[in-house]
Amino acid sequence: MSDGDSIAVEINGDRIRVRLACIDAPELAQDPIGTAARDRLKQLLPLGSVVRLRTIAEDRYGRTVAEVFYQEQNLNLQLVREGYAVVYRQFLEGCDRDAYFSVELEARQKKLGLWQSSEPVMPWNFRRGR
Repeated sequence: MSDGDSIAVEINGDRIRVRLACIDAPELAQDPIGTAARDRLKQLLPLGSVVRLRTIAEDRYGRTVAEVFYQEQNLNLQLVREGYAVVYRQFLEGCDRDAYFSVELEARQKKLGLWQSSEPVMPWNFRRGR
């Protein structure tokens, strides 16, 4: 796990990189929230966990783009619900838009994670500014 929106998964002995679909987590350089997002994903998904993927696409880097389920919990939605990721508006194809926007609004209202800041920097804007 390198950040808050990607993981490595072993399938039939092959290791693949998975980008969590429909969300964007802060970059590690966006400390402290970037590190907190990665650490929360590690808590939600302990090393060696068995997951279920709902594959949506393959990205330009060859990663599988998927919703990740662990013990029937949609981790993508959970990260947004807790404010450790935001809805990736330009890449929502194949996801339940209403569910994602609903949990993001809840996190914003509760000022969780990224939303604790009065002017949160969206991950895509942070990357563009680097």
